[in-house]
Amino acid sequence: MMEKMIFGRFIPGDSFIHRLDPRSKLLFVLGFIIIVFLANNTITYALLLAFTFLVILVSRIRLYFLVNGLKPVLILMIFTFLLHLFFTQEGNLLWEWRFINIYEEGLRQGIYISVRFLVLVFMTTVLTLTTSPISITDGLETLLDPFKKVKLPVHELALMMSIALRFIPTLMDETDKIMKAQMARGSDLSAGSLSQRLKAVVPLLVPLFVSAFKRAEDLATAMEVRGYRGGEGRTRYRQLKWDLEDTVALLSLVVLAGVLIYFRQ
Repeated sequence: MMEKMIFGRFIPGDSFIHRLDPRSKLLFVLGFIIIVFLANNTITYALLLAFTFLVILVSRIRLYFLVNGLKPVLILMIFTFLLHLFFTQEGNLLWEWRFINIYEEGLRQGIYISVRFLVLVFMTTVLTLTTSPISITDGLETLLDPFKKVKLPVHELALMMSIALRFIPTLMDETDKIMKAQMARGSDLSAGSLSQRLKAVVPLLVPLFVSAFKRAEDLATAMEVRGYRGGEGRTRYRQLKWDLEDTVALLSLVVLAGVLIYFRQ
């Protein structure tokens, strides 16, 4: 499952979403995160789902590929749904069996929170799949540029965020390799009691941390050899350019917000 983890990866392409300026994509995702909380009924959540699937369609990313790569996150979403389903005891009683009671409000809140979680994960994943780490760094640094006046290390913060995002799939791949190596040596990570499973994870964590620190050291050495000394005085080879497409993308978000407000109860 880990080798299929796609969060943090970048897939080159020539779709409408790929061509957008990274600043507009970052503002789009930030605005979408805020707009999601405007939904409060079935119609508004259905509109959020439809809008999210439209963005996925425009990005030319296969939905099957997206869902298959986000299985660990989807498992968490299902767990959240079950928590609301079994522990929210408001509204009419829909089903009862022994100590299990399912209420109307619990079912509704479980579906709403799951949909909210799903669209947020899909939208942020589309951002990373269609935007290179370098573009994300440049976009973040440009958007945070006003904070330089208060001596905030904007370039360094943007660089750290993009590196952390980029290393998520790398560490996932490394974890999968270590797990397969441990299993080839006879280690079973899925059998035994809870305490035995926790003990079996220790041989997995130690080489993973060693590999992570080694990669961080190699990256720091490579940056130092290439003369990296922070953002002071640095220039960019690729210049960001805001086009009409970026304005249209943000206007679509404004339209979505207006429609959600209209259909709110």
